[in-house]
Amino acid sequence: MPVMVAFAFVALGLAIAAVQGFTVGSIAGGVVAGLGAVPACFGMWKGIQQETQGTLAMSVMAVLVSLGVAALLIILRVVHWVR
Repeated sequence: MPVMVAFAFVALGLAIAAVQGFTVGSIAGGVVAGLGAVPACFGMWKGIQQETQGTLAMSVMAVLVSLGVAALLIILRVVHWVR
């Protein structure tokens, strides 16, 4: 369940960025996407406690996707400001 919440945050961050245009990025979208790392980290902790490989692997992937999308959206916005 935490993995689904994390991906929902990423999707919401991408939706916010889509309103402004993907090529210019979005600080707000990046922050919302980055917040998806919180439930994903909780999922990682639960996976470690339960000693299940699947839960842990999906949570790690959710953390990486969440932070990667957040960084991309924020970097695109900063580059747009510099130009």
